[in-house]
Amino acid sequence: MHYDIVIVGGGAGGLELASRLGRKLGRKVGRERVLLIDRSIFHIWKPTLHEVAAGTLDVHQEGLSYPILARSNHFSFLLGELTGFDPIAKRVTLGEMRGDDETVLAPERHVSFTWGVLAIGSGSNLFDTPGAETAYLLERTEDAERFHARLLAAFMRAPFSTDKALRVAIVGGGATGVELSAELIEAHNELQDGLGAEQRFRLEISIVEAAPRILGGLPEKISSQATTALERKGVRVKTGAKVISVHPDRLETSLGDIPADLIVWAAGVKAAGANAAYGLETNRLNQFVVNDRLETSAIDVYALGDCAACPWKDGKLVPARAQAAHQQADYLTRVIVARLHQRRVEASYVYKDFGSLVSLGENKGVGSLMGGLGGPNFFVEGLIAKYMYISLHLDHHRAILGTVKTAVLAMARLLQERVSGRLKLH
Repeated sequence: MHYDIVIVGGGAGGLELASRLGRKLGRKVGRERVLLIDRSIFHIWKPTLHEVAAGTLDVHQEGLSYPILARSNHFSFLLGELTGFDPIAKRVTLGEMRGDDETVLAPERHVSFTWGVLAIGSGSNLFDTPGAETAYLLERTEDAERFHARLLAAFMRAPFSTDKALRVAIVGGGATGVELSAELIEAHNELQDGLGAEQRFRLEISIVEAAPRILGGLPEKISSQATTALERKGVRVKTGAKVISVHPDRLETSLGDIPADLIVWAAGVKAAGANAAYGLETNRLNQFVVNDRLETSAIDVYALGDCAACPWKDGKLVPARAQAAHQQADYLTRVIVARLHQRRVEASYVYKDFGSLVSLGENKGVGSLMGGLGGPNFFVEGLIAKYMYISLHLDHHRAILGTVKTAVLAMARLLQERVSGRLKLH
C-alpha cells in the first residue's frame, strides 16, 4: 500500500500532525493521502501517565481510540509495530502481529510513502545501572497500568506489614518523578479517608536525584518551591544521590541505601537503540538528527518530538517537551501542505519556550510562564498554576477533537470524579 504522507508514532506530535493534515486535505482526500501508524489502538497524552500509574486517571475513560480519531479527522490509521524503515526505498515495515494464543492476527506488512515522518518518541535512560531494568518505567500506557496493578496489591498488603508502611522510591527528580510522587500522595490520602483505623498505613516516598536539585531544567525558584511543597507532603527529596545499583528491596546510592517496596525509574531520556538501524543519522541518545526544517539526513523524511535532535540556541537542542511536539506538528503541517501544492516554505522551525508547569497535587502547582515572550521571571503557583496545567491537557485534546468535544470530555471527567472519586481501585 502507498500513502503520500506516512506518520509513524501516535504520540502528541504525530497524532496532532495527522489530525491537522487530515482536516486540511478534507473528508474525501485526507484518508487516501495521510496514514498514521501506532503500536497501540488508543491514545493517552504521555504527560498524564503518572496519573494512570497512581490510579487518579482512568485510562479507559480518558483513552481516545485512534480509528475513531482517524474517522473524525479524515486520516487513515494502521495498527502495527515498526520493525524496519528504508529511507532510500521510502518504505516502512511493520512486524507480524500475534494474539495471546500465538495465532497470527496480521502478517508482516509494507507501506510506501512520498513523505515520511518519524514521531516514535523516546524512553528512559538507565545509564547502564545494574538492576535498573527491574524497576518500573512509565514510557507507555501498558507500563503505567502494570505499575498501578502492582500499587493496588501493595496497598492491600501494607496494613498487614510489620510497621504498616509502604515505601516507594522514585529515581529521577524531573517532572515525571515529581508529579508521580504528588499523585501517589493524593491516591493514598483518598484511599485512607475511606478505611477504618485498622486498615490504614503510611506511605513513604523518596525521590532520588543525582543533580544538586530537582527539576534541574527549570528555574531554581520553581525547584525550591516544588521541594518545599513535596517535603510538606512527607516526600523525602534526596539530591546529589547517584544510584549505584537497583535491588528488589532497596536502592543503593552514593549517599547510602534507601529501602523500597516499589521502585520507579523516571531519570533521563533516551530514544530506542533500533533507531540507529534505519539508515538515518542519529546522536548518542539514538535521536534522529534533524536540521531547522525538521529534515533528517534522508530526503523527504522528517522527525519530530522526543525522537528528534533539533537545534535550538547556544548549542542546545529543543527540549523533549509536549509543547515542542505541538509546535513541530503545526510547523510540519504547513510544510507538507505546501509541498503537496508544490509551494516552497521559506521559514525554518523556531522553538518558542512558553515556560513550564508542574502539578503538585489536586489543587497545587508551580511554574514559569511566557519564557519565550516576557522573560523567565514570571512565576505562578497554587490553584492558578494547577488550572493552567490542566489547560495544557485540554489544549492537546482540542487540537485533535475540537473545542465542543473537548468541553464535553472535560465535563464528563469532572462529573465522574464527583460521583466515584478520583482514585481507580480496579
